[in-house]
Amino acid sequence: MKPPATSPLILFGAFDRHNFGDLLFPHLMAALLPERSFGFAGLAARDLRAFGGHRVKPLASLSGTGPAHLIHAGGELLTCSAWQAAVMLLDPLEAVAAIARYDDDPAAAEWAARQLGTSRTIPYVVGRDVLAAPGRLIFNAVGGVEWNALSAVQRGEVKAALRQADWLSVRDHVTQAALRAEGIDVPLCPDPAVMVEQCFGEVIRQRQQQGAVKAMRDAFPQGYLACQFSADFADDASLDSLAQGLSRVAAATGLGLALFRAGAAPWHDDPALYEKLQGRLPPGMAQLFPSLHLWDICALIAASRGVVGSSLHGRIVALAYGLPRVSLLPPQRGMHPDKRIAFAETWEPESLPRAVGVSQVERAVRQALGVPVSVLQENAASLREQYLQSQAQWAGLLMPRIRPFNRSCAIIR
Repeated sequence: MKPPATSPLILFGAFDRHNFGDLLFPHLMAALLPERSFGFAGLAARDLRAFGGHRVKPLASLSGTGPAHLIHAGGELLTCSAWQAAVMLLDPLEAVAAIARYDDDPAAAEWAARQLGTSRTIPYVVGRDVLAAPGRLIFNAVGGVEWNALSAVQRGEVKAALRQADWLSVRDHVTQAALRAEGIDVPLCPDPAVMVEQCFGEVIRQRQQQGAVKAMRDAFPQGYLACQFSADFADDASLDSLAQGLSRVAAATGLGLALFRAGAAPWHDDPALYEKLQGRLPPGMAQLFPSLHLWDICALIAASRGVVGSSLHGRIVALAYGLPRVSLLPPQRGMHPDKRIAFAETWEPESLPRAVGVSQVERAVRQALGVPVSVLQENAASLREQYLQSQAQWAGLLMPRIRPFNRSCAIIR
């Protein structure tokens, strides 16, 4: 007897650009939903396998070809505009030209629509119109802390898609409250990246013993802090403050500073700024981590004594390994809601610092390093359990029944 046919799973998200969390999501979904075939869809055709990512196809080429389930696999998808998405899919020089031409220009929306091949104003959110019956529409632990900054048209478009969903969860209390105010009651679910150690622990341990990660461990046998910051910290005052805070922490603890990039897409991490920061630090205190490979970044974090950075997923991978972590707030953030703060407030112990300005780095890192290891490990274990409980609810909607994730062993990909 033949086994029952299964509808393919389309994983949809920003896997089409180099960003740490977005590269990680499809690996996690494939490990957590074993024995299924997947299509990896974004807004553009990209091959990021050289960085540990996937070969990604445009959603339009995968949807509408037959019954399929579509999973929005995570990330700050609910508020990523077409303009932002289009720019981040360009190479750096093209991005500079596009920003110079279209930033604050009413024609930017038309340009973005042409670039992306869709009129959706929030393009990483899709509704049931892209599916053939009886496909299921899933939103898994998505975020949107800047919901109130969207236009009425953008909010209406996203709400229409969310109300068509068979399952919807969000990863922070700020997004949850914003949607509740719109009449959409939605449960919380931790970000899927809390599962990275359980799913890929062996892969990551192997990467620690080779290449760039081994070189960093050899350079700092006493241990190191994994440090990262985005291009938002480009001004001299921010770099000066960051250097002062990190150098004081390093001098007090004896730890080295491993400077890594979590994203190479436009508006992410600028290697020139890392060189400027290193030049502000005492000789030998910091090393530039050269690899942009997903598993090298995971391994660098896992082997560290803690993480300091602006990347939310740098923080979450540190969480998954029970490590101290401090998030950096961009200097121009103002009073806007922040996804790092929102996530930490929702899921992490009060004894851990949330996100701080660069002038507060020294105090915050000392505070984080003082949190008992048992508290950090219990937090990681609790979030793994909560994530699996949430996923089990929507995985049960996909027929035939998906075999549950085996909690007792790591998945090697």
